[in-house]
Amino acid sequence: MTACIIGWAHTPFGKHSEETVESLITRVAREAVEHAGLEPGDIDEIYLGHFNAGFSAQDFTASLVLQADDDFRFKPATRVENACATGSAAVHQGIKAIRAGAAKRVLVVGVEQMTTTPGPEIGANLLKASYLPEDGDTPAGFAGVFGKIADSYFQRYGDKSDALAAIAAKNHKNGVENPYAQMRKDFGFEFCRTESEKNPFVAGPLKRTDCSLVSDGAAAVVLSDVSTAMTAPRAGLFRAAEHVQDFLPMSKRDLLAFEGCAEGWKRAFAHSGTTLDDLSLVETHDCFTIAELIEYEAMGLAKPGQGADVALSGETEKDGRLPVNPSGGLKAKGHPIGATGVSMHALSAMQLTGEAGGIQIPDATLAGIFNMGGAAVANYVSILERIR
Repeated sequence: MTACIIGWAHTPFGKHSEETVESLITRVAREAVEHAGLEPGDIDEIYLGHFNAGFSAQDFTASLVLQADDDFRFKPATRVENACATGSAAVHQGIKAIRAGAAKRVLVVGVEQMTTTPGPEIGANLLKASYLPEDGDTPAGFAGVFGKIADSYFQRYGDKSDALAAIAAKNHKNGVENPYAQMRKDFGFEFCRTESEKNPFVAGPLKRTDCSLVSDGAAAVVLSDVSTAMTAPRAGLFRAAEHVQDFLPMSKRDLLAFEGCAEGWKRAFAHSGTTLDDLSLVETHDCFTIAELIEYEAMGLAKPGQGADVALSGETEKDGRLPVNPSGGLKAKGHPIGATGVSMHALSAMQLTGEAGGIQIPDATLAGIFNMGGAAVANYVSILERIR
């Protein structure tokens, strides 16, 4: 038995100081259930993705979903956390509940409120997604971790600054048409490529345009079994949902291979009976542009060291051979940690049902999703197919 997405909701990502974690959660919870054509009482189980790590004073947040409607009372509700892959971790827990026969309809919510936290604390909170005995003193926080990865990649394969700028420019261009995106501005290649007062170096060779945004926001999806999905207004079927966890210390891994990502895609293609060529689009985890570049290689779009060729070829543009991050990705859409993975699934479901508006990929039938926590430590790959 597999699971389907039959409804969703999504706030705009950005700076929402007037909101709270609770208000963001309750808004998307109500809207997603309504979008699925259900009532709150129809939901069997609830999962909340919320990284927190100090961003919110309120912890123990699973029960905040119940604030959306009294009919959620007494439903099992569990908070899930797996660093930047927290949202997908929550989605995959919901899938498992349906596969196990423990639930027929599951509500999954992802949320984070980051912008109300002072800048230095943001860096410290995010660095908790690394191995602190090795990386706890990294300058520039988590950006510094990926700055090291970019430095190492350049040392092994040569300077790929043009490719990183191309990825940033592509994702910003895509984000212009995404009504949920935090930054809807097409900066162009030259701005992303050039160091300037508005685009300074942040860590190693990474400039500001190479880094995802600090964001507030929430997203939700309603999952169901197939029989329920066949009577729903719309449905996307999980052909695969793979989770691969790797070592936390980067010293135990080849930093530039993203082996957990590669293994996740390998398993997803094997279990779904699909290949990369079958996909209509991919939403991938571009927390930093160097991550998207290496992910091209890990998913099989390029050989090791040749991801830059793909980035510069136009293959991953919206009108390319395989559109990657037509939503604008984390780069333009924003990256409220706990909401990101849920957002990726919701936006992919929108693509498959033809409801993605200005970011729509024509005739999309199969979508791939990669969401990771830490530096390719928690790796989640989903493959979705439209069935209604």
